Amino acid sequence: MAINTTDTVRALAVEVPGAIRIFERLGIDYCCGGEHSLSDACRVANVPVKEVVGLLEETVRSVPARDELRDWQAQSLGSLVRHIVDKHHVFTRQELVRLEELLTKVCSVHGQNHPELLGLKTLFQNLSQELGPHLLKEEQVLFPYITVMEDKVEHEQTIPPPFFGTVRNPVRRMMMEHETAGHILREMRVAANNYTVPQDGCSSYQALYDGLKVLEMDLHQHIHLENNILFPRAVEMEGATYEEGSSMPGNDAGKR
Repeated sequence: MAINTTDTVRALAVEVPGAIRIFERLGIDYCCGGEHSLSDACRVANVPVKEVVGLLEETVRSVPARDELRDWQAQSLGSLVRHIVDKHHVFTRQELVRLEELLTKVCSVHGQNHPELLGLKTLFQNLSQELGPHLLKEEQVLFPYITVMEDKVEHEQTIPPPFFGTVRNPVRRMMMEHETAGHILREMRVAANNYTVPQDGCSSYQALYDGLKVLEMDLHQHIHLENNILFPRAVEMEGATYEEGSSMPGNDAGKR
């Protein structure tokens, strides 16, 4: 496929095998900033757009059509939801607990000589406080509705009207919270000097920064799956069932 600089980063992340790894390496936002064109995203990340196009074209030529990653556009929404919860939600919860303990330990040893660690700890706690309720809302409200909706559509049954009116409402809220989490992640990377361990840093310091980088990458992939694949497909599925004059769930006029 030809790489066009006007293509959105979201479309490239979904359609080009290996694109996510390139975007991660170059610091290009493909999750919360997925609506930006490739040229705009490269300008924000301060990387030459021609270089990125070349890397994307090379990966198109070298990576088999079916990458090691599953094609989530072709999978059911239910299977994608299970993947997000089992892989990303579980990992996020485990790492938030583990890294908070490690961060406390590193702060106690190195905080006096490296006061930036205290700022990093505050940012990490803000991220943890943001993600905890967020994951619960997805698991207890949004994801169950998406799963039931898909099942009803497959069996040609009426979709029960949700208390939140339309799936677009919680989707909008979740995407706003993704933006907040993404902003905190960027602030954390700045506070940690791009996760560069100082010369006097110990092995725990290195382990902390390695863990934070992995958490950041996993959250990027996690948000990408939701913002760029799950949410658009859920909104499209719901909308397709209320065409030809029928109202969306939560509307009084024309309700089924």
